[in-house]
Amino acid sequence: MYFDSFAEFLRMGGHGLYVWVAYGSTLVVLLSAFFITRRTALNVEENIRWAMLSRQAEQISGVQIKEEVGNESET
Repeated sequence: MYFDSFAEFLRMGGHGLYVWVAYGSTLVVLLSAFFITRRTALNVEENIRWAMLSRQAEQISGVQIKEEVGNESET
């Protein structure tokens, strides 16, 4: 192994601050991208679900209105 102790590993020959900030900022960006994409996908799925339910409700109500109009003309 290149480092004699864990403290030396963290210091990385004097470049530890730069290395760990780079790793940390990369992790923050990747996690942010993941969660933003996931939230957007869930919102899109929710919108599609509501659109489908709305369309089904319109179709059902349209059928009921046509049936009511048909029944009124028969009497």
